[in-house]
Amino acid sequence: MEYYRITNIQDPYFTQLHELMQKVFPSDEVLEFDLWKEPLEDPDIRVFVAVDGNKVVGATEYRYYKEFNVAMTDFTIIGQDGQGIGPFLANRRLDDLNALAAANDKELFGMFAEIYDPYQVDHYEFGMIKSMNPYVRREVLSHLGYKRLEFPYVHPSWSNDGEAVTGLDLCFLPMNESTNELQTDLIVTFLKQYYSILSNKPKSWHAMVDSLETKQEVKLLPI
Repeated sequence: MEYYRITNIQDPYFTQLHELMQKVFPSDEVLEFDLWKEPLEDPDIRVFVAVDGNKVVGATEYRYYKEFNVAMTDFTIIGQDGQGIGPFLANRRLDDLNALAAANDKELFGMFAEIYDPYQVDHYEFGMIKSMNPYVRREVLSHLGYKRLEFPYVHPSWSNDGEAVTGLDLCFLPMNESTNELQTDLIVTFLKQYYSILSNKPKSWHAMVDSLETKQEVKLLPI
């Protein structure tokens, strides 16, 4: 497999990726084709696909924040079961992030991810691909070392309609296994920057942030 970066919507592999996203994710979570132009051209947003025989079989999008020395995984897609696509993407992504951190004269501190909690919402389908089943994904991410941040999480809808999206946990993968909590100022600063593009955030999101700002740190718990 090849780990290939997509940087514009004219790339033939992006057409395949967009079709894969539509197959795997709920329709209201897939950005329209033309609206991907700016994100793909943004140097800070890294969209890579796993290509096997000229076919896109998986993908991951993530970002590295130099000022915080942390990453955020936006999504990971496994398009076929039993092909080793998940480990391939996870390992190559980590190699890339470690290189970005080294160029920043740092060792990567860790990586955020929003992880579906099927115990809250159990109707996710995800294209009938077993590897993308929320129960399976949650267990795999737990094995990778992700931990759940101990607070009720809500995120603003990417439709920018002021709606709140629930049924997820904000999780973190610490590079140092002894890390059992995060400073709240890191979490709040990260969330404010990550969602700065959305002008219409729900009241519950602001309330969540306000609540976090009253604390010094947040525990990392098993997922």
